[in-house]
Amino acid sequence: MTKGSVGAARPEEGRGRRLVIKIGSSTLTTSESKVDYDYLRQVAEQVARVREAGWQPVIVTSAAIACGLEALGIDKRPHDMPSLQAAASVGEGVLSTAYAEAFAPHGIVTSVVLLTRRDTADRRAYLHARDTLTRLLELGVVPVVNENDTVSVEQIRFGDNDTLAALVACLIEADLMVILSDIEGLYDANPHFNPDAKLIRRVEAIGPDIMAVAGGAGTTVGSGGMITKIKAARVLMVAGIPMVICAGRRADAIVDAAAGEDVGTRFVAARKPHEITPKKLWIALGDAAKGALVVDAGAKAALIGKGSSLLSVGVARVEGRFDEGDVVDIKDDAGHLFARGLVAAASDEVELAVGHSREALRANRLLAGLADRALVHRDELIVFE
Repeated sequence: MTKGSVGAARPEEGRGRRLVIKIGSSTLTTSESKVDYDYLRQVAEQVARVREAGWQPVIVTSAAIACGLEALGIDKRPHDMPSLQAAASVGEGVLSTAYAEAFAPHGIVTSVVLLTRRDTADRRAYLHARDTLTRLLELGVVPVVNENDTVSVEQIRFGDNDTLAALVACLIEADLMVILSDIEGLYDANPHFNPDAKLIRRVEAIGPDIMAVAGGAGTTVGSGGMITKIKAARVLMVAGIPMVICAGRRADAIVDAAAGEDVGTRFVAARKPHEITPKKLWIALGDAAKGALVVDAGAKAALIGKGSSLLSVGVARVEGRFDEGDVVDIKDDAGHLFARGLVAAASDEVELAVGHSREALRANRLLAGLADRALVHRDELIVFE
């Protein structure tokens, strides 16, 4: 890849290339979980440089709770939700001021955009968020996006800002997403325990092997880990958006990643398929899955290779409880998640249909509707492979 290229599709006429920069808590804070203001000034300087190169950056940040705890003089992170939300309420003001002050010397105006899953699970609200971010970029503002931890509870939390950043990248049809992490990238083994672990420089497909080496949770400062970054990359690759994971404190990490330099791990996006619509991207990232459908090998092959809808006869097992219209994961018999979609029947109904042929379903007055009707229609299905 030549310098200056990010491997993304050419942006629309009349707008700059769009860049999402995700900064995790462990990167933005010191070892004492306090905001590193010197580092934030370095980020602002890099963002100013990529803007001069024609990029329109959006920052997805963490650390509101850490800022709040620091301002309140609380040394140890509490475990109860009201205290965390109170800290977030105080911290959002501190964090937004820190960003504004860091970017002001470069003549850059920043804004605050707070989102929860409630805002993105509703498609109309999702589109309003897209329009707001687009307009901010048109006005030359650098939006600073964070999860609204002040009101978020477990049911409506993204759970990690990697997912939020991927959602924002899809919202604005970004040309690149860069995750500034406390690790250089994706390794073939855990580098904290295996000194022979090697950095994987380039990923062109995400299968069970890549998911396996992603490992578990990361540091205690943030709520994500490598696995959440891989899940974000999986959706972005389908959307035609390349992604880079790199060490956030590496000199010129943002500038070099945007220029296509060999930095960290680059997830190479395939050419964006025509059928990957904004609605499918919303399904992939906009709401948490309520359950899962485990399908047989034939159904998996049809979904991946033929672009088919999923019928009830292809389902081998149901996991969790869900209602008609909910988002569900679709897995193979080995447990590998390879698709996601909106389900057209409740879990109780699907469980009754499992194991029956189409003829048997047609003969059952209670289940006849599932015989030929798509359980997950291809227009409401996104396949990650």
